[in-house]
Amino acid sequence: MARDEYEKPDFWSRKAFAEGYPARSVYKLAELNGKFALFAKHARVLDLGAAPGSWTLFALRLVGERGRVAAVDVSPLSLKAAARNLVFIQGSLYDSAVRGQAAALGPYHAVLCDAAPPTTGNRTADTARSLELAECAVGYAQDMLAPGGNFAVKLFQGGGEGALLRLLRERFAGAKTCKPKACRSGSCETYAVGLGLKSN
Repeated sequence: MARDEYEKPDFWSRKAFAEGYPARSVYKLAELNGKFALFAKHARVLDLGAAPGSWTLFALRLVGERGRVAAVDVSPLSLKAAARNLVFIQGSLYDSAVRGQAAALGPYHAVLCDAAPPTTGNRTADTARSLELAECAVGYAQDMLAPGGNFAVKLFQGGGEGALLRLLRERFAGAKTCKPKACRSGSCETYAVGLGLKSN
């Protein structure tokens, strides 16, 4: 779940609200998609850690009525209108029942994860939890992406990037990291991207 809605509004937050998005995080995904072409019109997208719903709404607007978005989070989405091509699954990413529901709606052209673990203030512990969550998202991507599909996940900087990139390079044709401009100044977050899931 993104925490943008709890923080002081800035340029990106005000822009998001004006454009109908519940959080500024939408512009992180917009930049990632612009750089890496993660998904396009008519795609099937899985959005992990989706609340409050900015990435979900961006994906819905991009894929159009012939596409489909499945969103997963422990918290409900705060989108104002339902969409016929949106399925929301409420629960933990670690729950096998949640995983089964998400898998039943695949395969996907893109798996996205903007989830972040609850932070403790201990950077070492928080980085480890972020890496664990990112690796969980990689598992979704590996099992639920169509061959050639793409993946993007948030990760706290501090030692886990190298391990995650090595994992992605084993499973994808290409892997990169990117820190979008819409990340808050001083934020320790970055994003890892896997491009072109390899066939088993």
